[in-house]
Amino acid sequence: MGGRKNEEANRVTAAIVTIGDEILIGQIVNSNSTWIGAELTTVGVSVELSLSVGDVREDILAALELVVPRFEITIVTGGLGPTHDDITRECVAEFFGVKLVPDDSILEVVRKRFESRGIEMPPSNHSQALVPQGFEAIVNAAGSAPALVLDQPQRLFVVLPGVPHEMKLFMTSHVLPSLKLRGGLVERAQKTLMVVGIGESSLQQKLEGLEHFLDEARKLAFLPNLLALRLRITTTGPESMERLLEFESWIRDRASDWIYGENDETLEEAVGRLFSQSNNTLAVAESCTGGFIAHTITNVPGSSAYFLGGITAYSNQAKESQLGVGAATLESFGAVSKQTACEMADGVRRAFGATVGISTTGILGPGGGTAERPVGTVWLAISTEQKTLAIKQQFGIDRLRNKERVLSAALNLLRRWLLNLEA
Repeated sequence: MGGRKNEEANRVTAAIVTIGDEILIGQIVNSNSTWIGAELTTVGVSVELSLSVGDVREDILAALELVVPRFEITIVTGGLGPTHDDITRECVAEFFGVKLVPDDSILEVVRKRFESRGIEMPPSNHSQALVPQGFEAIVNAAGSAPALVLDQPQRLFVVLPGVPHEMKLFMTSHVLPSLKLRGGLVERAQKTLMVVGIGESSLQQKLEGLEHFLDEARKLAFLPNLLALRLRITTTGPESMERLLEFESWIRDRASDWIYGENDETLEEAVGRLFSQSNNTLAVAESCTGGFIAHTITNVPGSSAYFLGGITAYSNQAKESQLGVGAATLESFGAVSKQTACEMADGVRRAFGATVGISTTGILGPGGGTAERPVGTVWLAISTEQKTLAIKQQFGIDRLRNKERVLSAALNLLRRWLLNLEA
């Protein structure tokens, strides 16, 4: 392939152009660009530019003028629908100086798709069968708009529908296999380690000597969010997988207690996997999280094998009547206390006959705090037949963020207990 290429690394480079006013005005999140970038990276393509433009002819043409001469691969998504503002195919034809010609085979597929639903095809859908001369039109198995592909020795130019599941189908069934067949891609290996319960700076300290591993062919990225920290390992060049495994082993030797999974595994999936591998069952008592933990746990397929149930005891009365928390405990120590959290966890474990119970109680904000218990104060407890222990966490003042942080802390407490790690 020609175009813009770093000769030293022999990289194949790509640009992504997403089209649609709805992206620019914040009506939808541009998940297409993120997903395409990740998929191209996994096959050894270096994504070097991603931009979004609205449904404006001049802006689309300007974007194509910017990216097409510079990159071997251009992926465009959006604007292939049947309405007046779907002008991507017209702009592509204008940019390449070719005419739009009807493709009867595409038109027939679109027509049959409507007929199968008992609907007469609207006249506006005829436009979806127009194809720039020289382009291949690929039938859309999940929708009506075909993909448009210009595959040349020096360039791969692809236009995909903006509907995410349609775009992903084209990428996985046509674009990515085509890229692999073209050759010239740099060997690349990539893995993401999912980390919980430790911050970036603290983890950096655990990985003392990291700088000796990093170079142009071996990289590590720290990608934090509320629920977890992602460590993305990337190696390139010959024997990239072997070097990735060596690097991963070095990281795990120093941070295994905080690594709960790989790639896209969620914390609730990791906890579910550990429960499934043991003979333990779980019950949840929630106050400040309002059922969020039970909801998240049951998002995992197969969770019925270990999750017995939960009680959302928001009021003190509910804590007493549903979980058996003592009135004296609430009066002496308050609802947000170590003692109450422990009695909640004990109570829910006994109520459901589970081997482990977990509880949450706290002040998530933005109001309700005191000097003794400021906003963000949370107690979590875990109860087994052998013992009950509680931990105190101090979060911020954003209510919804705090709820997610408590969720992460609770799941991590369960994970560490299942692995016999210190709480």
